[in-house]
Amino acid sequence: MTEKEASVGHRKRLRERFIKSGLRGFHDYEIIELLLTLGSPRKDCKPQAKEVIKRFKTLRAALSASPEELQQIEGIGPHSALGIKLVSEVAREFLKQKIVDKPAYKSAREIFDYLYHSMRDLKKEVFKVIYLNSQNQIIDIADLSEGTVDRGAVSPREVIESAIRYNAASLILVHNHPSGNPEPSQSDEQITRDLVFAGGIMQIRVLDHIVIGENKYYSFAVEGLIEKYEGDFLDLKLKGVSEAKRRLYRAKVLPPELHWRP
Repeated sequence: MTEKEASVGHRKRLRERFIKSGLRGFHDYEIIELLLTLGSPRKDCKPQAKEVIKRFKTLRAALSASPEELQQIEGIGPHSALGIKLVSEVAREFLKQKIVDKPAYKSAREIFDYLYHSMRDLKKEVFKVIYLNSQNQIIDIADLSEGTVDRGAVSPREVIESAIRYNAASLILVHNHPSGNPEPSQSDEQITRDLVFAGGIMQIRVLDHIVIGENKYYSFAVEGLIEKYEGDFLDLKLKGVSEAKRRLYRAKVLPPELHWRP
């Protein structure tokens, strides 16, 4: 048997294994190899697949790599890199659609389970907002900002305006910590408090803010902070809604065009 015939037989066996049993029993490099054969069906892709896993260490990291990073490996061209990136993005979209199709939001753990796989390997902080209707059914999920590795860049005004566009009754905030530690920073706590206050004025409730780390998460609702911030807002409201609004406008949480009179 020639080397070419052996290579053809190997690719055929890989595809037959996948068709029969899915990815069960596949090594990480074999999964990458199978993906690479889609872009180079007549080429032996095993050496490139092994080099991908050697360089990126894990399948997760490989799927999260950019096309430019993948093409640094000899033998991987733009078509093969596109195929790997496409699979990664399709998986993320599938997880998004899966959670949107659920009947109603129930718990922080549920949100974590659905979003973890699409957010755990992100190299920058990404701030997502989940919009819900009055029955706690998920309307949509949107990425509102992307920050640096250690600091997010979300605008409270943008969150409130987007919630109004979606006609949302409530929100769930989600962002990741690339460090893997989900403990909230002081700025995480401040943005959550600001949005609970702003939502209180606009009658849009913030149900939770979930910070995703490495195989774990932090929930502001579970830790009692959402309830605390709601209580703080009610205390301010008792002192006078106008004073609460002045504080929010000074903090640039609410835009002038959203001004209303009690």
